[in-house]
Amino acid sequence: MKNFITLISAILFSILFYQKNIGLNLSLFTILTVVLLTLKTPKILTNKSIIAKIFAYLITGIMVFLYKSDLAIIANIVVFFTFVGSTSEQNSSTYIKCINGVYTTIVSAFSHYYDTLNSEVENIKKKKINYGYWFKIIGIPSVVLIIFIQLYRFGNPKFDEIISKIDFSFVNFHWLLFTGLGYYLFYNITNPIKIEPLTSNDLSFGNELEKNDLTAISPKKLQSEKQLAIVLMFLLNILITLFIITDVMYVFELHKMVASQLSNQVHTGVNALIISNILAIIIILYFFRGNLNFIKKNKDLKLLTFTWIFLNLTVVIITVIKNIEYIVSFGLTYKRIGVIFFLIATSVGLITTFVKVAKIKNLMFLFRINTQVAFIILIICSTVNWDKIITSYNLNYSDEMDLKYLIKLSNNNTYLLKDYIENYEVSPGKERSINYKYNLYITDLKNNSWQEIVYDNFKFKR
Repeated sequence: MKNFITLISAILFSILFYQKNIGLNLSLFTILTVVLLTLKTPKILTNKSIIAKIFAYLITGIMVFLYKSDLAIIANIVVFFTFVGSTSEQNSSTYIKCINGVYTTIVSAFSHYYDTLNSEVENIKKKKINYGYWFKIIGIPSVVLIIFIQLYRFGNPKFDEIISKIDFSFVNFHWLLFTGLGYYLFYNITNPIKIEPLTSNDLSFGNELEKNDLTAISPKKLQSEKQLAIVLMFLLNILITLFIITDVMYVFELHKMVASQLSNQVHTGVNALIISNILAIIIILYFFRGNLNFIKKNKDLKLLTFTWIFLNLTVVIITVIKNIEYIVSFGLTYKRIGVIFFLIATSVGLITTFVKVAKIKNLMFLFRINTQVAFIILIICSTVNWDKIITSYNLNYSDEMDLKYLIKLSNNNTYLLKDYIENYEVSPGKERSINYKYNLYITDLKNNSWQEIVYDNFKFKR
């Protein structure tokens, strides 16, 4: 029964994807995967973490149908691996689940085969295969049958005509191979495995920094390291305070800048912020990697550290203001949106570093929490039609609009651009480009098979 369900799933896989582009098929595959895995392992529905993964997986599948953006497709694939990995071990970290999901999808069949083979070798003596017997039973009759078929074809024209009409061209070997790939995929994901000892180590390793795990350091050396940390943090706090003061003064001059100056200011500021925050986190993690967390009278060091984290967050806020001013003046682009999400990621990194120091957490805590936040951000971002938002904002609110940039975006903004040139005048060249993009997209929509349809198939004017 189990193999029959896997076979049916493999056939559906081929029907959905064989020689087809991404569209409704990936959304239906998402539903098929959820149904198959929940039928195979019903107990996963009792785990809140896996239910959240199922919900996220279904959301990304819907987004692929609605927008068919690269980000939605990538998010769907990432959540697929994480969901599959969750069925092998429900309580592991998000990144371990994803790794186990990839491992399961690729090698589960081989792993189960060799496990079975080793088990048979350990429990029973390996039986010797009688190749001569099987040659007699299969080989000799086959050879004789072929010889007599040829003889009868020479001796009887009607028999030859019948044999000649036997046509195996209806058998699509590429489709069969693709179906075999689908069978392999579904067999793997319904027989999850996990990487050891990676998974067990993750489960056994907590988030708290324990004294017992620390290397013994002499009190004199530890005191010396504390003094170095205090001096360095004090100087860095003074330096970043001076930087913030001058940066705030610079913010009040942003409205006087031309596009090139503002662009340069934002980009150089972001690049500096990337390096400075990475260095800030590395320095903090170095000093609070072990014994300094438990030394007496370390409140002054922690206060300086928390102050530095707060000041770094202030720099992030100032950079956000610069980026918003840039967007208001010159419109939205993917790079400017990317800056916003980088600043969010930076803020999360600083805040989790604050928690690590305040609550005496270890490095594993930072890695776990930050990868989980990155996972959530990826899901949230995949639910947004960014091309449509960029186009809508730039057409309606931007002080300066780069129509050429909007035309180069994906087809998710095609209808907006078409409506725009029907209501506003643009240059003949831009109008031709938009009409060409629109007509090409409409042609693609009309040519979509049912597996490839997307939400826009129901909107285009026939």
